[in-house]
Amino acid sequence: MRYPIIIHPDERLLKKAAPIEYITDEIVTLLDDMYETMIAHDGIGLAAPQIGKNLRIAVIEVEEGDRFDFINPEIIERKGTSIDVEGCLSIPETYGTVERADEVTVRYYDNEGSEMEVTAYGYLARAFQHEIDHLDGKLFIDQVIDKIEPEDLERYMEEHADD
Repeated sequence: MRYPIIIHPDERLLKKAAPIEYITDEIVTLLDDMYETMIAHDGIGLAAPQIGKNLRIAVIEVEEGDRFDFINPEIIERKGTSIDVEGCLSIPETYGTVERADEVTVRYYDNEGSEMEVTAYGYLARAFQHEIDHLDGKLFIDQVIDKIEPEDLERYMEEHADD
Protein backbone atom coordinates (compact mmCIF):
# COMPACT_ATOMS: atom_id res chain seq x y z
CA MET A 1 0.00 0.00 0.00
CA ARG A 2 1.29 3.43 -0.89
CA TYR A 3 0.78 6.35 1.45
CA PRO A 4 0.54 10.04 0.63
CA ILE A 5 3.54 12.04 1.78
CA ILE A 6 2.89 14.61 4.52
CA ILE A 7 4.05 18.01 3.30
CA HIS A 8 5.68 20.78 5.38
CA PRO A 9 4.42 22.82 7.28
CA ASP A 10 2.23 20.00 8.65
CA GLU A 11 2.71 19.93 12.45
CA ARG A 12 3.01 16.12 12.47
CA LEU A 13 6.49 16.52 11.01
CA LEU A 14 7.62 18.40 14.11
CA LYS A 15 6.64 15.83 16.74
CA LYS A 16 9.07 13.38 18.28
CA ALA A 17 8.03 9.89 17.15
CA ALA A 18 6.89 7.34 19.71
CA PRO A 19 9.14 4.31 20.23
CA ILE A 20 7.94 0.90 19.11
CA GLU A 21 7.30 -1.38 22.09
CA TYR A 22 6.54 -4.57 20.17
CA ILE A 23 7.46 -5.53 16.64
CA THR A 24 4.22 -6.84 15.21
CA ASP A 25 3.22 -8.07 11.76
CA GLU A 26 1.56 -4.67 11.31
CA ILE A 27 4.88 -2.88 11.90
CA VAL A 28 6.67 -5.14 9.41
CA THR A 29 3.91 -4.55 6.85
CA LEU A 30 4.07 -0.81 7.49
CA LEU A 31 7.84 -0.84 6.81
CA ASP A 32 7.19 -2.65 3.50
CA ASP A 33 4.48 -0.11 2.63
CA MET A 34 6.83 2.74 3.54
CA TYR A 35 9.48 1.25 1.25
CA GLU A 36 6.97 1.01 -1.60
CA THR A 37 5.90 4.61 -0.95
CA MET A 38 9.52 5.82 -0.86
CA ILE A 39 10.35 4.12 -4.18
CA ALA A 40 7.16 5.44 -5.82
CA HIS A 41 8.22 8.98 -4.86
CA ASP A 42 11.83 8.44 -6.02
CA GLY A 43 13.22 8.84 -2.51
CA ILE A 44 16.13 7.23 -0.69
CA GLY A 45 14.65 7.43 2.79
CA LEU A 46 11.30 7.74 4.50
CA ALA A 47 10.41 8.11 8.17
CA ALA A 48 6.99 7.19 9.56
CA PRO A 49 6.08 10.81 10.47
CA GLN A 50 6.31 11.62 6.75
CA ILE A 51 3.25 9.44 6.16
CA GLY A 52 1.41 10.67 9.22
CA LYS A 53 2.44 7.85 11.57
CA ASN A 54 3.91 8.91 14.90
CA LEU A 55 6.18 5.85 15.13
CA ARG A 56 9.96 5.59 15.49
CA ILE A 57 10.58 3.64 12.26
CA ALA A 58 12.25 4.50 8.97
CA VAL A 59 13.37 2.88 5.73
CA ILE A 60 16.48 3.82 3.76
CA GLU A 61 17.92 2.56 0.50
CA VAL A 62 20.73 4.66 -0.93
CA GLU A 63 22.05 1.88 -3.19
CA GLU A 64 19.64 -0.53 -4.84
CA GLY A 65 19.35 -3.77 -2.89
CA ASP A 66 20.91 -2.31 0.27
CA ARG A 67 17.74 -1.60 2.26
CA PHE A 68 17.70 -0.67 5.93
CA ASP A 69 14.55 -0.99 8.03
CA PHE A 70 15.10 0.91 11.26
CA ILE A 71 12.99 0.31 14.34
CA ASN A 72 13.82 2.64 17.25
CA PRO A 73 17.12 3.82 15.73
CA GLU A 74 19.57 5.92 17.68
CA ILE A 75 22.92 7.34 16.69
CA ILE A 76 25.48 6.14 19.21
CA GLU A 77 28.63 7.57 17.62
CA ARG A 78 29.51 10.37 15.20
CA LYS A 79 32.86 11.16 13.57
CA GLY A 80 34.03 13.95 11.32
CA THR A 81 31.88 16.43 9.44
CA SER A 82 31.07 17.35 5.88
CA ILE A 83 28.73 19.70 4.08
CA ASP A 84 26.55 18.44 1.24
CA VAL A 85 23.23 19.11 -0.42
CA GLU A 86 19.97 17.62 0.85
CA GLY A 87 16.34 17.57 -0.15
CA CYS A 88 13.25 15.94 1.36
CA LEU A 89 10.09 14.28 0.10
CA SER A 90 8.11 16.28 2.67
CA ILE A 91 9.57 19.60 1.49
CA PRO A 92 9.32 19.45 -2.32
CA GLU A 93 11.52 21.55 -4.57
CA THR A 94 13.63 22.74 -1.62
CA TYR A 95 17.35 22.03 -1.45
CA GLY A 96 20.23 23.24 0.63
CA THR A 97 23.60 22.38 2.08
CA VAL A 98 23.69 20.85 5.55
CA GLU A 99 26.61 19.96 7.80
CA ARG A 100 26.46 16.39 9.12
CA ALA A 101 28.81 13.78 10.54
CA ASP A 102 30.87 11.89 7.94
CA GLU A 103 30.50 8.65 9.86
CA VAL A 104 27.76 7.45 12.18
CA THR A 105 27.08 4.27 14.09
CA VAL A 106 23.41 3.52 14.53
CA ARG A 107 21.85 1.05 16.95
CA TYR A 108 18.38 -0.19 15.98
CA TYR A 109 16.12 -3.23 15.87
CA ASP A 110 15.43 -5.14 12.68
CA ASN A 111 12.10 -6.65 11.58
CA GLU A 112 12.70 -9.75 13.68
CA GLY A 113 13.47 -7.86 16.87
CA SER A 114 17.23 -8.38 16.81
CA GLU A 115 19.32 -5.49 18.08
CA MET A 116 21.67 -4.36 15.33
CA GLU A 117 24.49 -1.85 14.90
CA VAL A 118 25.70 -0.47 11.62
CA THR A 119 28.41 2.06 10.84
CA ALA A 120 27.81 4.17 7.76
CA TYR A 121 29.99 6.63 5.89
CA GLY A 122 29.41 9.47 3.47
CA TYR A 123 26.05 9.67 1.72
CA LEU A 124 24.57 6.70 3.59
CA ALA A 125 25.56 8.28 6.92
CA ARG A 126 23.90 11.50 5.77
CA ALA A 127 20.68 9.63 4.89
CA PHE A 128 20.66 7.90 8.30
CA GLN A 129 21.01 11.24 10.08
CA HIS A 130 18.34 12.90 7.94
CA GLU A 131 15.75 10.17 8.65
CA ILE A 132 16.58 9.93 12.36
CA ASP A 133 16.16 13.72 12.54
CA HIS A 134 12.62 13.20 11.18
CA LEU A 135 11.94 10.79 14.04
CA ASP A 136 13.08 13.50 16.46
CA GLY A 137 10.81 16.12 14.87
CA LYS A 138 13.68 17.94 13.15
CA LEU A 139 13.74 19.06 9.52
CA PHE A 140 16.76 19.64 7.30
CA ILE A 141 15.54 23.14 6.40
CA ASP A 142 16.27 24.24 9.96
CA GLN A 143 19.94 23.31 9.43
CA VAL A 144 20.49 24.66 5.91
CA ILE A 145 23.69 26.63 5.44
CA ASP A 146 23.07 27.70 1.82
CA LYS A 147 19.78 27.29 0.00
CA ILE A 148 20.02 25.93 -3.54
CA GLU A 149 17.30 26.82 -6.02
CA PRO A 150 15.78 23.83 -7.86
CA GLU A 151 16.99 25.14 -11.22
CA ASP A 152 20.56 25.32 -9.84
CA LEU A 153 20.62 21.84 -8.26
CA GLU A 154 21.98 19.93 -11.25
CA ARG A 155 24.80 22.44 -11.77
CA TYR A 156 25.64 22.33 -8.05
CA MET A 157 25.79 18.53 -8.12
CA GLU A 158 28.07 18.53 -11.16
CA GLU A 159 30.40 21.13 -9.64
CA HIS A 160 30.68 19.19 -6.37
CA ALA A 161 30.72 15.63 -7.72
CA ASP A 162 34.32 15.05 -6.60
CA ASP A 163 34.04 16.63 -3.14
